[in-house]
Amino acid sequence: HIDHGIGEFSGLTKIKVGELEQEVMKLLFLENDVLYVNLNFVNRVQKYSSSDGHVPKLNRLGGAEWEKTKARAKGRIKDIARDLIRLYALRKSEHATASAPDSHWQKELEASFTYQDTPDQTATTQDIKRDMESPSPMDRLICGDVGFGKTEVAVRAAFKAVMSGRQVAVLVPTTILAIQHYNTFLDRLSRYATRVENMTRFRLKKEQVRIVKELEKGSIDIIIGTHRLLSRDIVIPNLGLLIIDEEHRFGVSAKEKLRKLKASVDTLAMTATPIPRTLHFSLIGARDLSLMTTPPRNRLPIETEIIPAKDGRGTQWDTVRSAILKELHRGGQIFFVHDRVQNIDDVAAQVKAHVPEARVHVAHGQMTGHELEKTMIDFLEKRYDLLVCTKIIESGLDIPNVNTIIINRADRFGLAELYQLRGRVGRTNVQAYAYLLVPPLAVLPRPTLRRLQAIEEFTELGSGFSLAMRDLEIRGAGNLLGAEQSGFILEMGFEMYERIVKEAVDELKQEEFSNVIDSKPAGTSPSTRT
Repeated sequence: HIDHGIGEFSGLTKIKVGELEQEVMKLLFLENDVLYVNLNFVNRVQKYSSSDGHVPKLNRLGGAEWEKTKARAKGRIKDIARDLIRLYALRKSEHATASAPDSHWQKELEASFTYQDTPDQTATTQDIKRDMESPSPMDRLICGDVGFGKTEVAVRAAFKAVMSGRQVAVLVPTTILAIQHYNTFLDRLSRYATRVENMTRFRLKKEQVRIVKELEKGSIDIIIGTHRLLSRDIVIPNLGLLIIDEEHRFGVSAKEKLRKLKASVDTLAMTATPIPRTLHFSLIGARDLSLMTTPPRNRLPIETEIIPAKDGRGTQWDTVRSAILKELHRGGQIFFVHDRVQNIDDVAAQVKAHVPEARVHVAHGQMTGHELEKTMIDFLEKRYDLLVCTKIIESGLDIPNVNTIIINRADRFGLAELYQLRGRVGRTNVQAYAYLLVPPLAVLPRPTLRRLQAIEEFTELGSGFSLAMRDLEIRGAGNLLGAEQSGFILEMGFEMYERIVKEAVDELKQEEFSNVIDSKPAGTSPSTRT
């Protein structure tokens, strides 16, 4: 109860008030104190939810303990949120070099896009252009589902920055994704005399030295790379736009380095499943948010199935074999994801034994750069039917002919990872399938089961945002505002804590930052549905 604290629900009952009989909720508190809540005020009561298995302590009716807990939580939240909003205020007061209005070349580039823009793609492109043409540095998060056209929006933003005489850095979490983005940017921008380079561990030492020198001279327009771009020897003198793909994949130290870069530079972050903190920061209005939830035309939802061991329908391998043969019969290819490099060859041998018809190959991050690159190119050129691989394929990889993915021991993967992995298939108008292989359901911990059920439930296109919201619930939003807040969540429950966060942030906005943040989340596009 928002005013009295944690009690135990004891059902609905009828009591007589004066001459009238009315139905009320009966709540039991410490020492058998009873509170009756008129159903007209049921909005004052919420179900307590926090970490699985935690039993909360009941409060005493009329005691000051509950008010102290709320005040303590609100004070701590304000301290943390104040720092975040101050950073946002600093960015708003900084002056970045505003980009020039769209050039003739910009319009031509956008018109040359092979597909028709979705309404959200159009709205997000407009949001970004407006931000880039303003004198304050942009800090926008694009939350768009896998395959919904975020990369094309990033290409347009990058080209706009280059047309304004500035350099662009594109930061991605994996080497394979860096190469894929490099090919996409090259394909879209090469005819406009835009110099694009990539910086990954696959590049030879002498090539890296050359790129570092040319970057510093300003002769490279767009540099695409992994964490290597955050090294001390990298100097980008005329950096005007920083694009971060799959922001949730970067650790705290990488984000600290990025924050120093971001103070006066336009920043565009892209993700399919934003981490709870990033999402919450956008929802409270301290960061601009664009949602891309409209699927491209003719795209079908991915059929997702959990396959537990010993499920009464034969072994898991029977299901795996029929799934692989089904894909092979229609001329497609398959990803088989296994999360352990140590025994990946044994798993590949098992696949070969059960499906001798398939041409099987292995790929993982511990292979040499040349070897891995050759494997991926051979797979792309259909020299293999099935790739047994680790989660190196997780981010952004786009091979349209792969429309079945089998994830071994899916219980070991996080929600965002599963969602990203599933997004590797179903990129065209062909029906795609995802099979999650897990131990018997009876032995799985409850949060793991909830995670798997969430991924099975959210098969609709554009559900990455909903999934991130579910992630907030499952994880209990422990790092909601950056510092550990789980103690307060255990004391008052997730929904109550969310309410206190909202109150604290609203008070801060009105009392200390009224001139910085609008009352609505800043910069959300008309297509935003939160």
